[in-house]
Amino acid sequence: MSAPLQNIAIVRASGQVGSFITKALISQGKHTVTAITRGHKPTPTPRNSSAQMPAGLHAIKEVDYDSHPSLVTAMQGQDLLIITMNVLAPRDSQTKLIDAAIEAGIKWIMPNQYGGYYADDDSGPGKDDMLRDITVATRRYIEAKGASWIGVACGFWYEFSLSGGEIRYGFDFEKKSLTLFDEGTVKHTCSTWPLVGRAVAKLLALPVSGGSPCLEEWRNRQVVFSSFAVSQRDMLASVLRVTGDEEGEWRITREGSRERFERGQEMFKGGEIAGFGMLLYARVFFPDGDGDLTGLRENGRLGLLGEEEDLDEATRVAVGYVESGKAKEWSF
Repeated sequence: MSAPLQNIAIVRASGQVGSFITKALISQGKHTVTAITRGHKPTPTPRNSSAQMPAGLHAIKEVDYDSHPSLVTAMQGQDLLIITMNVLAPRDSQTKLIDAAIEAGIKWIMPNQYGGYYADDDSGPGKDDMLRDITVATRRYIEAKGASWIGVACGFWYEFSLSGGEIRYGFDFEKKSLTLFDEGTVKHTCSTWPLVGRAVAKLLALPVSGGSPCLEEWRNRQVVFSSFAVSQRDMLASVLRVTGDEEGEWRITREGSRERFERGQEMFKGGEIAGFGMLLYARVFFPDGDGDLTGLRENGRLGLLGEEEDLDEATRVAVGYVESGKAKEWSF
């Protein structure tokens, strides 16, 4: 049985999901973790200026995305590259990182794919997701370069999504309003940020080969896991328990999930970025059930059984993001 991969490089180690993955990798003590970050800018954005690198990193490598040699040098000696970045980042950012990683000798890449399950063809979950074509093209690109990828199918991030305004899960906490998609009873799978961190860390703690489970079993495929399978009605019940509100205090309206999806498409085509989020979220609540990945999830194989999470506690975190104003940083 071979050893786990030792040297892990991660892009945006201080980011939304990147910070949880980085902390989990460091805490289990099986890897040396290097942060790949853009070099200092004279006038950083508020998000850059407030970001704090997790403690315990082996190194922090500052890079220039416009300098291929800079990226290659930063990634030399690494076994796996984890890419986390905003889904709306420039399209060539990930390609630049992949090219440099492969030239530096990295054989395993976890690309910027955190969310849905995307089949290689137009069938099954994710077939209508606007990110599917980009995701599949990235996979093929990595394979053509002679490296291997592992995708993360964790569903939407629960705290981020619940606190992120009406365009995501339909909740507007400031107005105490909720838009139910259809009847609000269709379940979908989603994950908390801490679970994403733990799942990725447990996956990378596996031996590369020689036993089962091992990393080779996820070569060029997605790892599927989740915290909850919940509907909007389940989320509302949790919100009421956490806040102490009565349902009558909330203004509840309805919109068809397919109509909402089409409305989001039209908004996005018209240049409204909010439409992008609206269509992504509406799709997982279609009555066809494609948003529920319970039958595919691999929590047990990752050693996550016995670590079940509490929905109300995750809701409490989301409400805290709203009350602190932090959730507004994540608005489209």
